[in-house]
Amino acid sequence: MLLKGKRMSTTDEMASAEEKKRILVVEDNVEMCRMLAQLLGRAGYQVVLAEDGQIALTQAQQHHPHLILLDMSLPKVSGWEAVGLLRKMPEFHETPIIAVTAHVSTADQERALAAGCNAHIGKPFRTKVLLEKIVDLLPRE
Repeated sequence: MLLKGKRMSTTDEMASAEEKKRILVVEDNVEMCRMLAQLLGRAGYQVVLAEDGQIALTQAQQHHPHLILLDMSLPKVSGWEAVGLLRKMPEFHETPIIAVTAHVSTADQERALAAGCNAHIGKPFRTKVLLEKIVDLLPRE
């Protein structure tokens, strides 16, 4: 189920959504955002979308995602800034954040980790690699 700040209509949908792990996808490219939402939805995750870092901060506070996929080159508030701001909020100290970005040099990977990301996946990415990294980083019950 895809959420963009909207409430679900039925009790069954709400119960089902509460059982699923929520992933916040922060991506300004519409096609990439659509592809990630479909991929993650098919994999059984609840997806919340944000098209820039500023909206990502609001969506994170509203939906409390279990994991965040974060593009680093975003309008308004960059991914680099957003991860720092998220890590300053106590409720997101432990939330896994994966940088999914075209910045793929070793220096960029090190910068993402130093900024507070738990992992770095370069674009274009292999679906299997992304899904394995998500499973690896999602908190276990």
